Amino acid sequence: MELNKDINQFDIPLAKRIYLKNPNSILLKKLLIFSPFLIFIFSIATLRLIRNIELDPLNRLKFQVERNHDGRILGHLPYSEIPKEKLVLIEPNIEVHIDMRDSLLKMREEAKNDGIYLVFLSGYRSINLQKDIFYSLKSIRNQEAAERARVSAPPGYSEHSTGFAIDIGDATQRETDFETDFENTDAFRWLTKNAAKFHFKLSFNKDNKYIDYEPWHWRYEGSIEALKVFESSKRKL
Repeated sequence: MELNKDINQFDIPLAKRIYLKNPNSILLKKLLIFSPFLIFIFSIATLRLIRNIELDPLNRLKFQVERNHDGRILGHLPYSEIPKEKLVLIEPNIEVHIDMRDSLLKMREEAKNDGIYLVFLSGYRSINLQKDIFYSLKSIRNQEAAERARVSAPPGYSEHSTGFAIDIGDATQRETDFETDFENTDAFRWLTKNAAKFHFKLSFNKDNKYIDYEPWHWRYEGSIEALKVFESSKRKL
């Protein structure tokens, strides 16, 4: 008992765990806690950077296409086909839009009064006929589509389908029909000076970068419908 008594007299201190305040260990703990979040943020930023690098050439290409894209096919603008009820016959096998008939006939009559004899070569052409012209003649002439498009529009892209286009020749020089030599005829010189009075305009002049010069091809712009047709085609797409 005495031994136990003596032992109880000793004051035995309890063991205590002591933490040293180390700044480096605190920082390490914080890094360990936030590292998944930081890795996530870094991963997103890296992915966005890679994506922008990959898409930048595509975005530039898309912008270039949108800026240059005006609906042309091989240099030709698109045109809808005129309804049959708006066509009138002015000569055997030659139909035109009813809006331009009077102006066209009046122009020919005034030219005749000046000693100039205009001949109408071609007016309205359906899309199906234009298809035959474009593909059949291309095959006969052994031309690629781009070559043929210089002198003939693809189907759906011809002004003739609107009924507002007319091909004109000189009745005294038929060898110049559909030839650039038509520009040397009295008929062409007369048209150059007088066609605008009747609301006709040369469609494909020498400055056209897409289509060969066609001094025989004229279009009518003397009605609201005609203006809408040509303006909407320029603005389409």
